[in-house]
Amino acid sequence: MRVFVTGAGGHIGSAVVPELIQAGHEVVGLARSDASALAVKAMGAEVHRGDIADPDGLRTAAADADAVIHLAFDHDAVFRGEFAAAVAADLAVVRALGDALTGTGKALIGVGLTHTGDAKRDAAIDANPRSAVARTIAGFTGQGVRTALVAVPPVTHSTRDRHGFIPMLVRIARESGVSGYVGDGGNQWAAGHTLDVARLFRLALEHAPAGSQLYAAGEEGITVREIAETIGRHLDVPAVSIPADRAADHFKGFPFITLDVPMSNAETRRSLGWEPVHPGLVADLEAGHYFTTG
Repeated sequence: MRVFVTGAGGHIGSAVVPELIQAGHEVVGLARSDASALAVKAMGAEVHRGDIADPDGLRTAAADADAVIHLAFDHDAVFRGEFAAAVAADLAVVRALGDALTGTGKALIGVGLTHTGDAKRDAAIDANPRSAVARTIAGFTGQGVRTALVAVPPVTHSTRDRHGFIPMLVRIARESGVSGYVGDGGNQWAAGHTLDVARLFRLALEHAPAGSQLYAAGEEGITVREIAETIGRHLDVPAVSIPADRAADHFKGFPFITLDVPMSNAETRRSLGWEPVHPGLVADLEAGHYFTTG
């Protein structure tokens, strides 16, 4: 298939593109800068110069492809406190992509979660503004688009991870002199290796039925305390509990420290034959690459 990939040069995209090419697909990667274009070309993909702020260009690229994998998102805006604006921009992107694919039966694979039927869990999903993007993608299922949503774990880890949860916690621990967690640190984060996540996107493209909800967590949940303790050991700083009333100040620029998001991958493994094979989060932390840059 000819696959248009947004975010092709990003953390997950840089693993998805080679995964697709190795499986025999032809990939067109969106690139907004010369550096991104060079990176996409180096992976063996065709370059589509453009920007997620250009819906007409996205429609053209999507219409010319057999499938679309949408990975681009303005994560920097989230850390600038502009989450709502980033979500609004992403909604415009998925509407443009979906409009281009409507009635074609082609695939649109995106990132997100839809309702589970569990009221408490669904309320937590709806509390995330990005849930509107997931609902929009899912809405195209009834318009002749083979949609699939991949729930990417909050900790997607590997040597490619430069700006995710773990680099942020390492930076905060270095700057503050302690590796922190809130309360007893018992809240859990699902985790997955970037290469395992990339393989699931490829399997979703090739095999997922329309309307699929897939979970890319290799590990259902690891406590934030264990993560903090591992980081503290590597940085030679104490792992300590940060009182809830001080958490916003201590974890400035990182509002997700109390998130509790375990994910089960059992159904995804059963339906697509996906098996995570790469190191787990603690093993990846023990490898040391998260601590080699200042």
